[in-house]
Amino acid sequence: MPLSPLFSPRRLLGATGFAAAHIGCGDLADRAVPLEHCVATARRALDAGLNLIDTAPAYENGYSEEIAGRALRESGLRPRVFLIDKVDLPDQPAEPQIDASLRRLGLDYTDAFVIHGLSTMDGWSRAAAPGGTLEQIGAAISAGKTRFRGISSHHPDVLAAAIPSSLVDIVLFPLGPFVDERYFREILPLARKHRVGTVCFKTFGAGKLLGNTEGYQKPLSGRPRGKLSSDATDAAPHDLPRLSVEECLHYTLTLDPDVALLGLSFPDEQDAAFAAARSFRPLGDLEMADLRTRARAAIAGKGPCWWNPAAS
Repeated sequence: MPLSPLFSPRRLLGATGFAAAHIGCGDLADRAVPLEHCVATARRALDAGLNLIDTAPAYENGYSEEIAGRALRESGLRPRVFLIDKVDLPDQPAEPQIDASLRRLGLDYTDAFVIHGLSTMDGWSRAAAPGGTLEQIGAAISAGKTRFRGISSHHPDVLAAAIPSSLVDIVLFPLGPFVDERYFREILPLARKHRVGTVCFKTFGAGKLLGNTEGYQKPLSGRPRGKLSSDATDAAPHDLPRLSVEECLHYTLTLDPDVALLGLSFPDEQDAAFAAARSFRPLGDLEMADLRTRARAAIAGKGPCWWNPAAS
């Protein structure tokens, strides 16, 4: 039975004219789960009122696109959902990548194609140059294959160059209790100033903030027992520092991106996120600072945080 709608559009996504709910649906794919179950889970999110979906060819080798496309076709909600797909290989022609994505989606168009993981200044220069990937996505807009363009990035310098360039309509970047502070101190205000839509990920630090993982459910490896605990001599894994779903999501929502993009591949993940979103209240400065401090402890020793630029 479909859920009663829990969410409604909150505000426009930059200058796109699309009114988005404050959380979006990402990470739809798990090849260990049958397609029908994944589609049903995606539709469950749509039934709850979420109206932005993010996908990419690289997510489970196209499986995410298959799920997203089928969920939108079967639900009849395609005109009311903002669908973001990606160009994974910016140094290769964009048109065949876009056409292949549309075939996997089973759709005629997306709402945006963004360059995936564009995180170096050299990469940005090539993408923004005449004839580069952004111009090629512009040609796809003219051809009716998509409506907007943008980038996904793990580097504030790239985002700082892209946002005022007039070449991007939306940007995707990290925002959560453990991210480089430039993302929320500089990049988020810059995007608001230029009316570029913000769709933000890493609220849970790839799962590192919530549990004992090196990211995306990958178990900790080579970690001496108790190393991350205040009691380094006798700590069980459940004693490792962590934050709650509610704390992480309330932190991101307090920063107020247009959309907080969450991994919602399973009903229990959805239920936890929906409950946290319903209980949201803006946090004060001291609460935000405390969560940043606790996040540093929760993420310590859990492998690289690839969404932050390397320290100089």
